[in-house]
Amino acid sequence: MLKKFDLERTYQLLLIVLGFLLPLTVFGANLVIFVIVVLWFLSGNFKFKIIQIFESRVLVSSILFFILHLVGLLWTEDIKWGLHIVHKMWYFFLLFPILYCITKKEYVKFYISAFLIAILLTEIISYLVWFEIISPFKNARLINPTPFMSHISFNPILAFAIYLVGNKLFLMSKLSRVEYFMYGFFLIAMSFTMFITGGRAGQVMYFFVIAFLILQFFKNQKLKALFLISLLLPSLFFTAYVSSDQFSLRTNQAYNSIQNYSENKGTAVGQRISFSLNSLEIIKENLLFGVGTGDFVKEYSKVHYVNTPNIPPTTNPHNMYLLVTVQLGLLGLISFLSIFYYQLKFSLKAAHSSRRNIGLVLPIFFLILMFSDSYLLGHFTSLLFIFFSSFVYKDFEKN
Repeated sequence: MLKKFDLERTYQLLLIVLGFLLPLTVFGANLVIFVIVVLWFLSGNFKFKIIQIFESRVLVSSILFFILHLVGLLWTEDIKWGLHIVHKMWYFFLLFPILYCITKKEYVKFYISAFLIAILLTEIISYLVWFEIISPFKNARLINPTPFMSHISFNPILAFAIYLVGNKLFLMSKLSRVEYFMYGFFLIAMSFTMFITGGRAGQVMYFFVIAFLILQFFKNQKLKALFLISLLLPSLFFTAYVSSDQFSLRTNQAYNSIQNYSENKGTAVGQRISFSLNSLEIIKENLLFGVGTGDFVKEYSKVHYVNTPNIPPTTNPHNMYLLVTVQLGLLGLISFLSIFYYQLKFSLKAAHSSRRNIGLVLPIFFLILMFSDSYLLGHFTSLLFIFFSSFVYKDFEKN
């Protein structure tokens, strides 16, 4: 049996390393996760762990959501793809409870700091690529200087990091002048990076987090908050539009694709509209229980080649709600949404203002974000959600 003192110190070091590696490397983060999982199973004391897990409604709803994916295999025809989807969902069943059990209140600031230091590193590298000081490498391109992941994942993660820095800068006290300057400069640098890349979903979430920061800062002055939002957000949008060719181009493309969908079905936005319309047809025929965990691809192909044969098919509708509902029906969608319901319920009762603020933003952030893609299937964004959920929604005093 491992010594408790050594085990606890090891856990906390691994969690800090995981927070740092989260936005940088799939392999590195998975290696740390593997070590954490092995240590957790070797450390015993499962009775206490199970009690701790089942005292959290957020965790219980997460586990039930995973179990529904297993049950959905009973009426799926493509078991191989179904097992692939189950594998994608294992964070909800195993990693979330394990991280929840080992997080400690006194280390939360280190988890968040490690994540932000990693974001700072990505910022430095992105600017070096963008200014052509270093050559693009891995995923980085001059128009999307995001080396460690695609812009589709990077911009939402960057938007969440902007919220964390804004929360530190505007909603927390006891910052020195030097700290105010450092965090302020970091916030401006991240905001600029947001609009030199092409991740539209992350850009939408940027405006969301700015609005939420204002609402939380003026929590007792709603009219002032709404006035400032109505003034600041259009100003930020206009500034980004006229100063960033990338942002203006992508914005125009999205607008034209929506306005003239029938002529733009092949664009990125046009394809997403087609994916959604085709998925809704499947849902109409399988409303309650869905087509099964593994049958999205097969059922989608049937509709696709009738309605939209001239565009590429897809393995997911790039909308988390539609994916869950196609696979598991309304039952699955309700189970999925219950995770966010209990997160919000927990946050509204949280005593500490910082955890309450972050706890409210995280589920709302993902609830909006997932209209544009299946972000809880991808490694980086799903790990972000699970990692932060493991300590933001933990009742440390009770545990």
